[in-house]
Amino acid sequence: MVHSAVLIVDDEQGVQTSLRGILEDAGFEPEAVSSGEQALELLTGREFAVVLLDIWLPGMDGLEALAGIRRLAPETSVVMISGHGSIEAAVRATKLGAYDFIEKPLSLEKTVLVVTNAERQYRLERENRLLRAEVERKYAMIGDSVPMQALRQQIAFAAPSNGRVLISGENGTGKELVAHLLHLRSLRRDKPFVEMNCAAIPEELIESELFGHVKGSFTGAGGDKEGKFVQADGGTLFLDEVGDMSPKTQAKVLRALEQQSFSPVGSNAMVRVDVRVIASTNKKLEREIERGNFREDLYYRLNVIPFEIPPLRERKEDIPPLAAHFLDQFARKYRRKPPAMGKKALAVLESYDWPGNVRELRNIMERIVIMTQQPRIDVYDLPEAMLERALSAEPAPEDGSTLHAARERFERDFILQKLVEHRGNVSRAAEALGIERSNLYRKIRQLGIPWSGRETDGTE
Repeated sequence: MVHSAVLIVDDEQGVQTSLRGILEDAGFEPEAVSSGEQALELLTGREFAVVLLDIWLPGMDGLEALAGIRRLAPETSVVMISGHGSIEAAVRATKLGAYDFIEKPLSLEKTVLVVTNAERQYRLERENRLLRAEVERKYAMIGDSVPMQALRQQIAFAAPSNGRVLISGENGTGKELVAHLLHLRSLRRDKPFVEMNCAAIPEELIESELFGHVKGSFTGAGGDKEGKFVQADGGTLFLDEVGDMSPKTQAKVLRALEQQSFSPVGSNAMVRVDVRVIASTNKKLEREIERGNFREDLYYRLNVIPFEIPPLRERKEDIPPLAAHFLDQFARKYRRKPPAMGKKALAVLESYDWPGNVRELRNIMERIVIMTQQPRIDVYDLPEAMLERALSAEPAPEDGSTLHAARERFERDFILQKLVEHRGNVSRAAEALGIERSNLYRKIRQLGIPWSGRETDGTE
């Protein structure tokens, strides 16, 4: 393993020399300065894994320098050294964030061991930071529309509490994303986030999945099993599509929420848990209650803090940043340069009604990154079904009931269809239509046909 840079801060040249020698022999890259001021100046432009910091220094003392280092480089591990060690100084240094404290005369073997351990701590801190940044990217909430700004504010208010949340919205709107953000910004973020799709588990197994079972409690129960409630103890349990639970399971979930305890399937023993429940549904639960499909008392238990996720068609100003985000995400995943979105293609995306919501947009952007080699996304790189919907919404240049008007509408729609079939290639569309390319261009202008060919410069 390649070791990291270590900064020695000590005003004794002999100490600097000896520490540099043993650290170089151990594979580190040491550098030495004689004051706290020099150390802070060096740390503004360079990264060190470990700082060996003398507590007694001319000018700024070691504890002042330690406070400055923690501000400048919070991940750097600081080891305090002193010839006048005391318990009081060690306690103060620890409170200020020092990793360890060693005394002079230094044991060379112990010093190398402490620096090695401090470097390991630094690497762990850096890995944790990178992982946190990756999680933040994964669960980024994209868009600045009014509904999204309101949703962010709701999350900020609700996340730190233990209140149960019910998230409603159409399929693909991002209910799972909101649940993850509520957990990540809660006081339970270091505890488990456990999710279960209530619509995906057969009715005869859902109780076992939620509450666990004991060996022999039913056919196939070859051993004891922990349920989702136990797995989420101390953290968050996300019940996705809670409206699909059977009445029997609803009753048991209600008791678990009321008592924070339950019995595994086949057992009379009570298990106590501390779980925050977040539920989601794509159904109108008020209607399900009226139809007798969902318990009213469970609804009010879950619906302490209601969230309504708007469909994508109601926040179309978020489509451009969402499309750019997904293009960048999948370009990194597949190690490609992210393509630019042409203005015509973006206009089609914004005119589309998105029945599959954000999930549909995400899937289309992934498909485009995989299948499109051009640096610019054109109208004809979009799915044919999407183009057909957009075409049907395009107004005809002339409206009327005359034979001439009807013939023009048919001709226009037929030419558009051929352009879609041939992905905007005018030459191939003309060949399929059995006319000259120049004649097709004339027809395109005459009939006011949009998307007359592939974009090349993004100016149209």
